[in-house]
Amino acid sequence: MEFVARHMQNLRRQYLETPLSLVRHAMNVGVLGLLLMLGSLVVYVTGGTTYAYPYLMLIPVLLGAAWYLLPGGLIVALVAGVLMAFMPLSVEAGISQVPSNWLMRAAMYLLLGGVAGWLFQSRRRSAEERVAIARIDPRSGLPNTVALEEDLLKSLLQQKGGKSVGLMLVRITDITDIMEAMGMDASDELVLAIGERLRQAIRGGATAYRFSNAELALIVHDIEPADLNRIANRLVEMGEESLQIQRVPVRVQLVMGSSISNRGEDSPETLIREARTAMFAAIERRLSHSSYSPAFSRRTVQAIRLIARVRKGLAEGEFELHYQPKIRLADGRVCGCEGLIRWRGSDGRLIPPGMFMPKVENTTLITPVSRFVVEEASRFAEKHMDLGELSINLSVHNLYDEEVLDVVKELAERSRSQPYTLEVEITESALIGDLGAASEAIQRLRDFGVGVSIDDFGTGFASFEYLRHLPITGLKIDRAFVVDLEEDKRARDLMACMIDVGHALGLVVTAEGVETSGQHECLCELGCDQAQGFYFAPALPAAEYLEWCHDYAARQAGGDGHP
Repeated sequence: MEFVARHMQNLRRQYLETPLSLVRHAMNVGVLGLLLMLGSLVVYVTGGTTYAYPYLMLIPVLLGAAWYLLPGGLIVALVAGVLMAFMPLSVEAGISQVPSNWLMRAAMYLLLGGVAGWLFQSRRRSAEERVAIARIDPRSGLPNTVALEEDLLKSLLQQKGGKSVGLMLVRITDITDIMEAMGMDASDELVLAIGERLRQAIRGGATAYRFSNAELALIVHDIEPADLNRIANRLVEMGEESLQIQRVPVRVQLVMGSSISNRGEDSPETLIREARTAMFAAIERRLSHSSYSPAFSRRTVQAIRLIARVRKGLAEGEFELHYQPKIRLADGRVCGCEGLIRWRGSDGRLIPPGMFMPKVENTTLITPVSRFVVEEASRFAEKHMDLGELSINLSVHNLYDEEVLDVVKELAERSRSQPYTLEVEITESALIGDLGAASEAIQRLRDFGVGVSIDDFGTGFASFEYLRHLPITGLKIDRAFVVDLEEDKRARDLMACMIDVGHALGLVVTAEGVETSGQHECLCELGCDQAQGFYFAPALPAAEYLEWCHDYAARQAGGDGHP
């Protein structure tokens, strides 16, 4: 890699100095001519070719070979031989050289110049071969990141007249499944096939680079941001077309991030970093393509800073649980609550969970954070044993984390002798990876006596298959299906269908995100079991939640059914 780095530096220097290349060649030729003339002068002044001074002519011969390889060595050697042919054998005696003398000397110059030129040429060819090998991904045969950075550098340095250079990074989201099912060779074949399709999707053709095991890159010239969106849509459509991999039809899903430079001073590293940031933003937002925005980097830096403070925040008590009530729609009473994590920074302001939880869930920090949630919920439940059902959220990683499960088990065992029950909510998307493993993990929670509800139901990959096989106790229907209940008959029909499916399987159905009285009435009419949302109350700190419960119960007792 050190060799490749040196090559990149030389390449950068070469292109930066391109306007001066003719001057440099002129200077080289001038130096060679000067050395040849000086050598001839020294030979003549010192008395002719009788002495050893003709060997000085080997200096320009070797320099010519070093600078211009075999042709340079031979040409300079020939010129040196001709110049020495005109030198007398003895200047003082006026004796000329016999032809055999200067011919042998010229032959020696040509031999040495040729050998030196060949050696320098072989060395350069070997270096170029090493560079060529370093530019190729050995498994797929596609150009790799070294080639990408070199070619991107060339494009940026040649950028003129406000013309833009764009970079697209393309991730094959299904490649892990292909690798597990069919092996590494199949995944490499898939990458090669997708690379060919990407190349064909660009007008005039383009080179596809293998950026990583699951990612490809494309350099696009003279492009506008709107053109990148059109190209991305075309690439998504091409990715969805069936491919034959080892005689098996395969369809893949592509996610893309792009960055564009029209300033001329951007570096390859900057463009690549921006495209990757945009790609991860697309993945996070569940989009097929996202163009880079400086706001992405600001949010990423902010999230990184927050993640670095999580452990300190836990140690200093900055995290807390807020509680949002669940209302039993049959009688309008509070039947429990959901404990939701909140982070109150050192300035006293709440940091939105969306700023840190998505990152936390993908790190080992999820274990201490989840342990805090379980332990804090346990302390709250023990102090206020009449609260009903207490729900907490667990990440998919927690399903297989013995440390967190032990704390859940301990809380569940304590709740058996108390007038409250414990429920764990797991997002629907967390169940998709390995249904068998998820079923075993959920059954383990059920064996603890813990209820398990699927959170955000309907937003992921809702499937009757996992509803039939997973030992769950409840469904929480996502707010996206609640928002249009008052105006959209199809939304009401869909909600009724989900409620009926849940009841047919013996599940408790909860609707979240209820914000209006009309939505509340629709859910009551459709037979939904429970509801939560801002119509009743937002998530509140423990003391405020208890006060709200007291006031709500008083209103209920007084016959005021409005929250």
